[in-house]
Amino acid sequence: MKKLIAISTLVSSAMIFPVSEAMATRYEATPEQSKWQMAVNTPLECRLVHPIPNYGKAEFSSSASKKINLDFELKMYRPMGETRSVSLVSMPPSWRPGESADRINTMKFFKQFDGYVGGQTAWSLLSELEKGRYPTFSYADWLSRNQRVEVALSSVTFQENYNVFSLCLSNLLPYSFEDISFTILHYNRNSDQLNKASQKRLAQIAEYVKFNTDIDLVLISTYTDSSGDKGINQSLSERRAMVLRDYFKSIGLPEQRIEIQGYGKRRPIADNGTPIGKDKNRRVVISLGRTQV
Repeated sequence: MKKLIAISTLVSSAMIFPVSEAMATRYEATPEQSKWQMAVNTPLECRLVHPIPNYGKAEFSSSASKKINLDFELKMYRPMGETRSVSLVSMPPSWRPGESADRINTMKFFKQFDGYVGGQTAWSLLSELEKGRYPTFSYADWLSRNQRVEVALSSVTFQENYNVFSLCLSNLLPYSFEDISFTILHYNRNSDQLNKASQKRLAQIAEYVKFNTDIDLVLISTYTDSSGDKGINQSLSERRAMVLRDYFKSIGLPEQRIEIQGYGKRRPIADNGTPIGKDKNRRVVISLGRTQV
């Protein structure tokens, strides 16, 4: 990593950028103003927010998913009027003047969008803040090309809230809405009880639904194989659907958000002439719908 000697913010900027562009408008929370807050702390989402006076706010966020993820957004009161190349540098705080400034990355912030940083660079931002440093974004002001804008993240009060954020990350569910929004589960033969693998999957669906207030519909469609009398199969199918309806009610989902359909032996998806085919047909399909944001 290229080392740059930081005597002051102005001198550091002059070393990183051309001398003609050394003058900068700087946005940074003073030690007294610096606040980091957990805006969201659930098994579905973690969000850590840092207000930047007169500029906007910085947000780290991660969501429930199969993969560990981290997003960072520099949310501006006044969105960029033009796409800009942005330099990201880790600066020492003013009370540690002997330390160097380290270049982290160069990226683009796009016109009329918040500044987005993802992946490894977002993790690097957290790492620099944990070290007590000030990650700083620098770009040419789109209203005045001879003027630079510097936006710094203060590390004051960061560590305590970062500990909470880290704990939140460790408790995120390892699956997203897309992973469970359409699920096929299977039953034990001649029973309204799901097999063990399907019971485990149902528990995952229930855990997600329990924490997501945007879920406005759980559609339960149950099917049997062709064994036995048509009326008995229909009755079994409806009983299976009611068992699942009661299960979702028990975890707090309002009954009006649950819709059940028992199809009996209608609509097979496999050959009922084989044991494997019957196992596939003896199923329930659970579909989730959620409020569109």
